[in-house]
Amino acid sequence: MNDASPITAADATPVVARKSRAALLWLVLPIAALALAIAWLLIADPLRNFGNGAPPVENLTFERTILSSDGIRVLIRAGGSEPMTIAQVQVDDAYWQFTQEPEGPLARGSTAWLHLPFPWVLGEAHAINIVTNTGATFEHEIAVAVPTPTRDARSLASQALLGVLVGLVPVAIGMMFYPALRGVGRNGMNFLLALTVGLLAFLLVDTTAEAFELAAESAALFQGQAMVVLAAAASFLLLMAAGRRDGVPTGLALATFIALGIGLHNLGEGLAIGAAFAAGAAGLGTFLVLGFMLHNITEGIGISAPMLKKRPPLWSFVGLALLAGGPAVIGLWIGSVAYAPQWSALALAIGAGAILQVVVEVMAYLMRSDGRGPAAALTAPATMAGLAAGVSFMYLTAMLVKV
Repeated sequence: MNDASPITAADATPVVARKSRAALLWLVLPIAALALAIAWLLIADPLRNFGNGAPPVENLTFERTILSSDGIRVLIRAGGSEPMTIAQVQVDDAYWQFTQEPEGPLARGSTAWLHLPFPWVLGEAHAINIVTNTGATFEHEIAVAVPTPTRDARSLASQALLGVLVGLVPVAIGMMFYPALRGVGRNGMNFLLALTVGLLAFLLVDTTAEAFELAAESAALFQGQAMVVLAAAASFLLLMAAGRRDGVPTGLALATFIALGIGLHNLGEGLAIGAAFAAGAAGLGTFLVLGFMLHNITEGIGISAPMLKKRPPLWSFVGLALLAGGPAVIGLWIGSVAYAPQWSALALAIGAGAILQVVVEVMAYLMRSDGRGPAAALTAPATMAGLAAGVSFMYLTAMLVKV
């Protein structure tokens, strides 16, 4: 006979309370130990014995340059181990007076505008050299001097028109093929879905490369390469979670994710065009604009591919075109008036993660819709031809827009 009495809820309450207090204690103790260690480090300053009289490590990044009728303005960001002071500024090997806003030493990570009343010459190259009070120098080149676009209605309208031409119009034209594509059979469907994967794969590689290139130009404290990888991974995982929340996306839902991924890429593309336009680094002539239109027209076909088995309402096509092409306008505006390499790299990294999510979903949709099994769907001649056509078309048309 078992004489042990069962444990009641009243008996278990003190045990739970003691465990909670113990868990709280072991949470507070490490934090208190860390606080004491930091306080001792600041008060005792044990690192003073390691000083050898060398000046602190200094780093300076040029984030933005504005050319106007009253001279040159540059936005700089400090990244040294100690606050740094701007002592002198040279332009084309000549010392110039400058004003700094805000004044005083620049702490790590802080920014300041330097205004130089320099009579820059239209179309010429100019070199800026900043000298700190420790004698460290930091150089910045203005490859082609042109006036920075102003934030007036006329300039913004012109940029919006350009964004519509390179982003929205080609996507809309590509989606106009939808009625002609509805009658394709299984092989035709496989070809179009694989075509979508091919163009997205090219965009993924192109976007990632541009993100790493811009990350290398940003201040070291942003840890550009790690930022790109982490942002892309976070974007991919969040969109995968959102897309699979109500099951596997198909039809209009999958087309929306494709449009979102392409839209984020077009945002980065618009940032690049706007920044190049502001810096005078690229002449956006008719040939270049036509190249962007040809480069982006396949995107509309890719967005339409998952919807060929259904007949979505007309308004959905309008919304998808705006989602995919509209960000080019926003990117142009931001790139021309408020460009910074680290934020552009971040936007492109988020776009890369979104594109990767779409590649995974479209490939899964292709294998499900084929009906012959994953291996047969992936190795079918129509699938292989679509992949090759998508990558080849995007690569060849990209040659027209690289400057």
